[in-house]
Amino acid sequence: MSLRIALCAGETSGDQLGAGLIEALRAHFPDAEFAGIGGDAMRAAGMDTWFDASELAVMGLAEVLAHLPRLLKLRRTFRQRVLDWKPDVFIGIDAPDFNLGVERWLKQRGVRTVHDVSPSVWAWRESRAAKIAASADRVLCLFPMEPPIYARLGVDAVFIGHPLADAIPLQPDRAAARHALGEASDAPLLALLPGSRLGEITRMLPTFLEAARLLQADVPGLRLLIPAANAQCRAAIDAIVGDAPAMRVLDGNAQRAMIASDVVLLASGTAALEAMLCKRPMVIGHRISGLTYAIVKAFGLLKSAHVSLPNVLAGETLVPELLQDDCTPANLHAALLRWFRDADAVEALQPRFLAIHETLRRDASARAADAVAGLVGTPA
Repeated sequence: MSLRIALCAGETSGDQLGAGLIEALRAHFPDAEFAGIGGDAMRAAGMDTWFDASELAVMGLAEVLAHLPRLLKLRRTFRQRVLDWKPDVFIGIDAPDFNLGVERWLKQRGVRTVHDVSPSVWAWRESRAAKIAASADRVLCLFPMEPPIYARLGVDAVFIGHPLADAIPLQPDRAAARHALGEASDAPLLALLPGSRLGEITRMLPTFLEAARLLQADVPGLRLLIPAANAQCRAAIDAIVGDAPAMRVLDGNAQRAMIASDVVLLASGTAALEAMLCKRPMVIGHRISGLTYAIVKAFGLLKSAHVSLPNVLAGETLVPELLQDDCTPANLHAALLRWFRDADAVEALQPRFLAIHETLRRDASARAADAVAGLVGTPA
């Protein structure tokens, strides 16, 4: 009987990570079967998707509460199906609020478990690191500051690097990206990435657009590029932007749009890391629901001085973070205008971004597959 590997990924970023991991695992286990929750990329890599990754794409404490009954039912159904399938290992990819519960339940029933992408224990509820040991036999960490936190608590954690750092060239080709998008080589470009969740788009894009309109008055000829993660996001974006001039909504192509742009305005998340790897100056603008923000403040849940990965990895403020009440069109406009007018500041970012990129470039999918294979006990 061939090896069986169950996986669960939420959102586009998890789906991409899962696809790379599946391909790398085939080098160890050519005849393995893969099944679970995933998206288009994992399906293309050969996984049988019982449920689509989009069903887990919910962010924020208040937002999760609204979807809690559905998510709990999905988790019960999914974990039992995994157990009945009798996998050799279960790999939860990101989505910790969903996956850690599944992992813990399966581990208690004798299934080996891996959690790929450590929860942000450096930023949120560091005490979770100790509890993760009850869920995962091994934790795969994308960032170098994470394993030492786990080591203090006796949790098996491995730094594998980040797949995006492997995929993006150390020196991205802006001219080629502009040519591929059909944009002029000398036109000022601003990429807007309001998020890949519908709630983020409706909450953030109007503010981003107002900031961009203010910027267009100061930067003659400024064009806007707005990549849409999928068809649903495209529909939401189109409904907000209408037929605004000097603006293009793209189907996908987020990375190409970032490389082509002069500056990126984005919501915090993986996109900030991607913009850094693309070596583009950026401004982080983000708001969460009022209830979620009140809970975070009341219980002191945010432990990091920064929320965006470029600043966290640098240990200092390299790029502006305008959060919650500070995330206004006027503030975003002022921060963006600085990058367009201060070439020396943009130039100073480049070696810092490059050094972080090199630290994260570790052939992550292969390292993750090695870690899984070592746990399963089958030699490569």
